[in-house]
Amino acid sequence: MITKPFVGVLLMMCAAAASASAAGTACVTVERGWARLPPNPAMPMTAGYGVIRNGCGKAVVITGASSAVFGDVSLHETTIVDGVSRMRAIERLPLASGARAELKPGGLHLMLMEGKGALKEGEAVPLQLQLEGGGEASATLAVRKAAP
Repeated sequence: MITKPFVGVLLMMCAAAASASAAGTACVTVERGWARLPPNPAMPMTAGYGVIRNGCGKAVVITGASSAVFGDVSLHETTIVDGVSRMRAIERLPLASGARAELKPGGLHLMLMEGKGALKEGEAVPLQLQLEGGGEASATLAVRKAAP
């Protein structure tokens, strides 16, 4: 039989864990976030850029991303190998406390795929970064024709 004091302690532990998780996500931010306007409005994919900052007091690891506007969002990196441009998915992006990762054309970026409708210039694309340990960091990408 579960007693009232036990339930109270259990609820306090759950609240503390949720509070710690929420506090950890507010310190991960995306600055100057933008998504490229596709040349064809019917094109279901594009790329996202900006600067991810870890303002937390400890290291964080980004393990994925999602958006209500795209069915699939993932981190990718473009590299030049023997004169050929290659793109590969990045499963984990560790960021030390105070570190930043620049997402830019021709380098690290977000692949926004399986679009759920045509994008319009100036539109705000919601983005959630998944963090190792279960937290999330929310951001917005402004749809633009070119880099700011």
